[in-house]
Amino acid sequence: MAHNSSSRRRPNILITGTPGTGKTTTSSALAEATQLRHINIGELVKEKKLHDGWDDTLDCYIINEDLVCDELEDMMEAGGNIVDHHGCDFFPERWFDRVVVLQTDNTVLYDRLSRRGYTGQKLTNNIECEIFQILLEEAKDSYPEDIVVALRSDSVEDISKNVEMMSNWIGSWNPVV
Repeated sequence: MAHNSSSRRRPNILITGTPGTGKTTTSSALAEATQLRHINIGELVKEKKLHDGWDDTLDCYIINEDLVCDELEDMMEAGGNIVDHHGCDFFPERWFDRVVVLQTDNTVLYDRLSRRGYTGQKLTNNIECEIFQILLEEAKDSYPEDIVVALRSDSVEDISKNVEMMSNWIGSWNPVV
């Protein structure tokens, strides 16, 4: 469990994984099922301008991690959040009670990313990230092993099962005393 979870009445969950693995779909469904707050980091960065400009090569904002953490600090301390982001190593360890890494078959992921318009370096980088399980390793390196879980996310059925399993976990969660 997270080090500071005793002050929270509801857990904080990080849902991470390569783009296209279903983070936002899963996070939205879980938030609806549990009444936790869904925080999409990509949207937050755009909305609050928590970035240092645009990366033309990767076609995305350059996230200012310090600004993101400052923006989230009070919400995270209060608890009851589902944070949705493809990276996880810059968030403070104390924020999360569960870290979920969504994983998708490479063929399924390739199709999803292609439909989103990913091409060239951006497509290649994301597929390689999934092949080499970069985000799972990042999560294991950044958080206690007992709070990190990898879940399959190849289909709507997988997402439904994942939401049900995480909802059950949230329902049985107790803060560390």
